[in-house]
Amino acid sequence: MPGPRGSAAKALKRIPSFSAELGLDLSRKEDRFKWFIASILFAKRISAAIAKKAFRRLMEEGLKDADSILRAGWDRLVEVLDSGGYVRYDFSTATNILENIKRLKLEYRDLERLHEKACNPRDLESKLMEFRGFGPAAVNIFLRELRGIWSKADPKPYSRALEMAEVLGLEAREIKEFESSLIRIHLEFCKRSRCMECPVRTLCEGKLLKPKSSRMRPTS
Repeated sequence: MPGPRGSAAKALKRIPSFSAELGLDLSRKEDRFKWFIASILFAKRISAAIAKKAFRRLMEEGLKDADSILRAGWDRLVEVLDSGGYVRYDFSTATNILENIKRLKLEYRDLERLHEKACNPRDLESKLMEFRGFGPAAVNIFLRELRGIWSKADPKPYSRALEMAEVLGLEAREIKEFESSLIRIHLEFCKRSRCMECPVRTLCEGKLLKPKSSRMRPTS
């Protein structure tokens, strides 16, 4: 019988990353661009469900690459985002997406070139934070799922993931591997007090719902 740590790792492995749930294969260049767009959507103070729906609407409307999005323009982007329920931040997000694509093409040509020009993981994060809407939360969302794919994609684990890993008894080396899964548990179960449905409920026993005064407020 596996111990608590082994049970936690086994449960976390069954939780798909957001990019995988969206049908993206991040080993493919074109899907890394799509994940860049998705990360902009996820970074706003809006539910993950709405962000996923809005992203899928963009894909359904053929807005899958830089050129198709630029051709569509701001009005069309707002229309598609609205159809996916992304109403609260439709104007600003449409602007961010268009301006970021223009900047990406002008300064780097594409995401792959941006990664190549970065000196190290921290420089990569710094370059990404020059884009509109890419604060620490968006950078973490984007890069944590690119670990092992981009050599310089190695963001510091998000504070909430560190806290959850401690409660679940994960080793330090496992935190980065399971960070996306830990964040999903926080967003979809802890924040909604859905303990009885949580895949790690027997290991947590409600501890993840008891915030410490020193904890940072989650932004992703």
